[in-house]
Amino acid sequence: MDRKLFFPFDWLVIGYMFLLSLAILLFGRPLTNYLDELIMNIIMVVSVLVIIRHLKPEKPSIALFLRLLYPAILFLLFYEQTGGLINLLFSDFLDGKLAAFEKSILGVNPTLWLDANFINIWITEILSLTYFTFYPMIYVFLLFLYFKGEYHLIKVSLTAICLTFFISFPMFFLYPIEGPRYYFAGAYINSLNGPFFRPLVELAQKGAVHGGCMPSTHFGVALVIMILCLKYYKKAGIILIPMVAGLALGTFYGRYHYVSDVIVGGIIGLAATFVTLKYIRFDGIEKSSIKKNGKKISYVS
Repeated sequence: MDRKLFFPFDWLVIGYMFLLSLAILLFGRPLTNYLDELIMNIIMVVSVLVIIRHLKPEKPSIALFLRLLYPAILFLLFYEQTGGLINLLFSDFLDGKLAAFEKSILGVNPTLWLDANFINIWITEILSLTYFTFYPMIYVFLLFLYFKGEYHLIKVSLTAICLTFFISFPMFFLYPIEGPRYYFAGAYINSLNGPFFRPLVELAQKGAVHGGCMPSTHFGVALVIMILCLKYYKKAGIILIPMVAGLALGTFYGRYHYVSDVIVGGIIGLAATFVTLKYIRFDGIEKSSIKKNGKKISYVS
């Protein structure tokens, strides 16, 4: 297949599935427990290659939409897949070591200190709102770029987001953490309540992978989107600053993550954005126009 047909994020998607499959073959015992993950990876690789080979990027078309945005559809599948890999290397979660490390540095366990000193229904609701913004953020951002015709920025954005996810997801089983809400479940004094967004977040969390806490992909990917908006759409980026800051606070205030998860997620997001913008070349898709049947239309090449 012609290498010119591939975008940077295509290589990342295929490379991630290959390396993940290799890790399963090397460490998955008994291997029969991981056949579903291996079969899923084979199906996805074949599907991606079909998309790359046969979908012609012409605008407007469903083909262009799928060719550019298919990784955003796969992210949910990749995330769900990590649930079956949490115990690939370790049989137990490592929360005890992480909680002890944070206490040795900070003098307290932040989640327990917040529980004892800082729980408020309206703070809970505001931070639940900012935390919840992550769920639609990727899709709103990418759809905005698509309908603006910013195909080059979609390539840049998806490359940085793929890097963030594909570095983060293997860390779920390299350093499995179930999170404060499980580890400190019997130690909390107060419950977190809110009239609308707290229940909404709790509903969304029912689909969360048990053990997928280190690092916080919520914060890492949200940081990528905020930085790219600040670079290319400054007003939108400025609006995102308090939202992403609130999201970061909401991760450990809401008992879903440790402070360390958020810091590591932020470092990965920053590094992925830096590498994408500075070192990865993007050729091919740009906004252009041609005449077809006497009418001027947009297209991508």
